[in-house]
Amino acid sequence: MFAAGAANARTEKETRKIMDCKKFTLEIGGRTVTIETGKYAEQTNGSCLVRCGETAVMVSVCMSATPREGMDFFPLQVDYEEKMYSVGKIPGGFKKREGRASDKAILTARLIDRPLRPLFPKGLFNDVVVTAQALSVEPDISPEPLAMIGSSVAIAISDIPWAGPTGSVVVGMVDGKYVINPDLAQREKSAIHLNLAGTKDAILMIEAGANEVTNEEMVGAIMFGHKEIQKICEFIEEKIVPEVGKPKLEIELYHVPEELDKEVRAYTSEKIEWAIDTFDRQEREARQAKVEEEVLAHFASVYPDNTREIKDSLYYLTKEKVRAKIFDKGIRPDGRGLKEVRPIWCERGVLPRVHGSAVFTRGQTQTLTTCTLAMLTEAQRLEGLDEETSKRYMHQYNFPGYCTGEAKALRSPGRREIGHGALAERALIPVLPDEDSFPYAIRVVNDILSSNGSSSMASVCGSTMALMDAGVPIKAPVAGVAMGLIKNQETGEFKVLTDIQGLEDFLGDMDFKVAGTRKGITAIQMDIKIKGISEEIMHTAIDQANEGRQFILSKMLECVPEVAPKLSVYAPKIISFEIDPDKIGDVIGKQGCVIKKIMEETGTEIEFNDDDSGRGYISCVGPIENAERAKQIVLSIAHDPEVGDMFVGTVVRILTFGAFVEFAPGKDGMIHISKLSDKRVEKVEDVVKIGDTVKVEIIKIGDKGIDLKLLEKLS
Repeated sequence: MFAAGAANARTEKETRKIMDCKKFTLEIGGRTVTIETGKYAEQTNGSCLVRCGETAVMVSVCMSATPREGMDFFPLQVDYEEKMYSVGKIPGGFKKREGRASDKAILTARLIDRPLRPLFPKGLFNDVVVTAQALSVEPDISPEPLAMIGSSVAIAISDIPWAGPTGSVVVGMVDGKYVINPDLAQREKSAIHLNLAGTKDAILMIEAGANEVTNEEMVGAIMFGHKEIQKICEFIEEKIVPEVGKPKLEIELYHVPEELDKEVRAYTSEKIEWAIDTFDRQEREARQAKVEEEVLAHFASVYPDNTREIKDSLYYLTKEKVRAKIFDKGIRPDGRGLKEVRPIWCERGVLPRVHGSAVFTRGQTQTLTTCTLAMLTEAQRLEGLDEETSKRYMHQYNFPGYCTGEAKALRSPGRREIGHGALAERALIPVLPDEDSFPYAIRVVNDILSSNGSSSMASVCGSTMALMDAGVPIKAPVAGVAMGLIKNQETGEFKVLTDIQGLEDFLGDMDFKVAGTRKGITAIQMDIKIKGISEEIMHTAIDQANEGRQFILSKMLECVPEVAPKLSVYAPKIISFEIDPDKIGDVIGKQGCVIKKIMEETGTEIEFNDDDSGRGYISCVGPIENAERAKQIVLSIAHDPEVGDMFVGTVVRILTFGAFVEFAPGKDGMIHISKLSDKRVEKVEDVVKIGDTVKVEIIKIGDKGIDLKLLEKLS
């Protein structure tokens, strides 16, 4: 009886659970998206399964019950996991399980994080963890936009305080028309790849790569995408949350006690004015440290246990005064005008053994950039959910502690470094030469030597110069600049700042990075700390960024006016060739004997693509003539001889009636004594000897072999 009753109870519970499952369907970009709630991950604060076609993404959110001790920032963690089973693959490596997140997964986690973070209430210090998992992926339907929508739904229906919902889309531009969430074929042809997120009222996050599009085309794409975002937000807000949303928790948020704040402000206001009344950064920081020390000492007896609150009050007061100087008086911390770029100096070729190098310095931000060239077989191999299996252009960004004066040991790159490297990479890809015209793998490394804001955009500038110094025939130079924002939340008035430094980023409302050529935009990234920006702010920022970008480009081109006419003597010289795939075995030979001999004789490296296309590459560090010689040998092996073909070969055997010439590895023919000269030859050795290099022409191909005619004795 007991067992039967327990079984019935379980059945009833499971039935209720299934009944609690809700499905919501909406159209996004012409495709049906289904959102399921209440069926999976029941112990989370909120979760959902988002499906579109055969792509499915699970998203959940959890919050700790209490704030984390000692926190002075909101501890939000976003993880995006690419399950290899989602595309029918077994992970590589010894363990055969998912390991460290791929760069793309980390970049996706950043895309999810950035629009969510500004909408959590200030003073919330409870840990919040958002986890998105790609469970099934159809190549035509990217999981990333679904993960971003799922994160919005999961938090919106949870009991976690939040000012959402948000919506997210990818916008492409194919044949001049905007497309929402383009499929694989459309992505390959699209001039824009724009990740966009926002609320009903404003844009929160922009991440875009583009093929030198105009300001108007980029703003048009953003506004086109925002219309779709508005529909998504309204659907979540009006359909999903009322039906399955939990009541939001009443959480006591951290704030500076009102009486303490009032006293600190009264005592400190004039002191802060004095501290920030200098355009010298080191002087300002020294003054601020002196004021903080004095204020803490003054209030030590009155508020002995409130050091943190006193420091926070000082921070908010400083922020208000710096912003007020910019907004009301147009005075920036370093004395520049709102549209003025910091002083720039550059140099090229700073590292003689490196294939290409440059230093770009703007204010107190400085990057050393190097460019290394190699065979295409050195391209980075990728293991992920995409069809792409390798990438030829690798762009890496390093931010050591010393660049900000910190005594910090070197560590492997974190999410920020990976994100900045990806942004610079995205900015430069549109101007790189294609593989056919420049068959090289390219690695660019940015080492930040000093940082005071906008190091990622300095990386774009330095990378352009290093590529040009290396002799990479880029289509156009690219520069980048970061724009800031100071906005009055009450009146809506705003000021856009060109080329923001660290303090302006820290105390401002926006970090809007724009990279591009003289012709147009190649990359954009926007992070904000307020609840969105308007179309007017966006137009102003992009137009003002263009002015700054053109100025920076002119400074770069003073140092590197054109691409170096030839590669470094230390860079490999690479030429490509293409043969019948069926002839690759002849070129390689038994156990590689033929190709090894060619490489030894010419001092080259020869490699073939893995795609059975018959395309191969020859590399040498010495004179390019060595590579050309190796190419001729390879082509001669792969070529089926025909009457009239001319070759350079070596005399390998002499008989009384003629000489045998090897004109390609494994291929030879005979020059009859009568074909050694137009005159009578008494003895073969009178004209040629074993080891001589000769130029010959095929005059006959028969069952018994190939007959040759001597054209010229070369050695």
